[in-house]
Amino acid sequence: MIRPFNRARNVGIDLGTANTLIYIAGKGTVLAEPSVVAIDLTTGKLAAAGEEAHRMLGRTPGNIRTIRPLRDGVIADFDATELMLKSFVEKGNEGRRLMAPRLVVGIPSGVTGVERRALRDAALVGAREVYLIDEPMAAAIGAGLPITEPVGTMIVDIGGGTTEVAVISLCGVVKSESLRVAGDEFDDAIRRYMKKVHSLLIGERTSEEAKVCLASAFPSDEHDALSLEVCGLHMASGLPRTVTISSGEIREALGESLATIVDLIKRTLEGTSPELASDIAERGIMLAGGGSRLKGISDLIAHETGIPAHIAENPLECVVLGCARVLEDYGRLSRVLETQISN
Repeated sequence: MIRPFNRARNVGIDLGTANTLIYIAGKGTVLAEPSVVAIDLTTGKLAAAGEEAHRMLGRTPGNIRTIRPLRDGVIADFDATELMLKSFVEKGNEGRRLMAPRLVVGIPSGVTGVERRALRDAALVGAREVYLIDEPMAAAIGAGLPITEPVGTMIVDIGGGTTEVAVISLCGVVKSESLRVAGDEFDDAIRRYMKKVHSLLIGERTSEEAKVCLASAFPSDEHDALSLEVCGLHMASGLPRTVTISSGEIREALGESLATIVDLIKRTLEGTSPELASDIAERGIMLAGGGSRLKGISDLIAHETGIPAHIAENPLECVVLGCARVLEDYGRLSRVLETQISN
C-alpha cells in the first residue's frame, strides 16, 4: 500500500539518456541539463556534471574522462549515474543537500527487472523512498491527457535513447511498444551520413548542432532552403575540412530512423482494440520528449497514419511534470501510483 505523499522534500526526476530534469515541490522544475559527467581519473571524483561536462566532450586531457552514464534509456555506468544524480539534486536545491527526499523517477517502460533495480538503487542514495514510474504514463500526465477517463489516448515519447508509444485508458497502459531509436540514433545517423557521403569524421557536438539547426522530418520549402557549414576531419587527408550541408541531406540521413519510429506507431495502433483506436483517431496522437521538437515530425506521423498528431505544450518537460503531478495530486492519481509505481 502506497502512503499519501507529504509535499515536504518531494522530488520528481526525469532521468533521461540525453537530459536529466529535476522538479522540487514548491520550486518547480529547477534543473534541466545534459546527462553527462566528467570524472577525474586521478582522484576518481566528479570534476563536472551537466552542461559544464557537456562542453568538455571531445576536449578533455588524459586525466579527465567525460561519460554519458545512460545509454538507450538504461544505466551503462552505475557509479557515474549515482554521482550525477547526487550532484544534480544538490544543484537543483541551490547547493544545499535535501534531507531524505522522496523521489519519483521516470524510466523507460522497456527496461528489465535488473535494470529497474539498478535505477532504483542509483536514485536511492540519500533518499527516504524511491518510486519508479514508466515514462509514457508520466509523459501522458505531464501533457495533460485524460488518463483517468474511460477513453483511449496515445502518447509517443521520443527521448534521447528510446522512443516509447503507449495507449492509455482508465489509469492503465493498454498497449505499449518501446524502441531504442531516438535522439541519440539521429545523431549517429548524421555522423554515418557525413562519413559515407562527405568522407568527413565529425564529433557528437557537431552532429547534434547539425540536427538542431537543419533536421526536419517532412519536406518544407522554407526549411529546405537552410544550410550549415560543418567542420571535421577529412578521412583521406586526415586534415580539418569544412563542407556545407543542406536540410535535405540531414532529412535523408534520418530517413531510416524516422521510418522505424513510424512503423512502431503503426504496430501499436494495429494491436489496439477498435473502440480505443476510434478514440485515438478522434483525439489524435500526442507527441512528447525532446525528439518531438524535430521540425515536421507531427506532419510526418499524421501523413503516414492518417491520424492528427499534436506536440505537447512543453514536450521536453512532460515526464518530469508528470512526476510532479503524481507527487502533488495523490488523491486523483493514486490509482496510477498503484498500477505504475513500484517501491
